[in-house]
Amino acid sequence: MSVKIRIPSQLRNLTGGEGMVETDAGTVGRIIMELENLHPGIAERLLDGGEVRRFINIYVDGDDIRFDKGLDTSVADGSEISIVPAVAGG
Repeated sequence: MSVKIRIPSQLRNLTGGEGMVETDAGTVGRIIMELENLHPGIAERLLDGGEVRRFINIYVDGDDIRFDKGLDTSVADGSEISIVPAVAGG
C-alpha cells in the first residue's frame, strides 16, 4: 500500500497538474523529501528553515500535524495527507 497526498491547486503546477500523488509510508518529513525528489521545488513551498511554513497546514487522516509530532509524525500505509494553504478572507 501507499500514502495518498492531496495537492492543493496552488501547487499543482509543480506536480504536472496532478491533484493526488502517492508515495510510500514514513514520516511527514520523509514524505515531503520524497515529494521533492519526484517534483522539484515543492519542498521549498512547504517548508521554511526545516519547519512547515506558517501559512501551510498539513493533515494526516484529518489530524493537524502541529498537534502531533510535526514533521516527525508517522504516516501509515493507507493514510491520506492533505496539504492546505491558509487562505485569508473577509
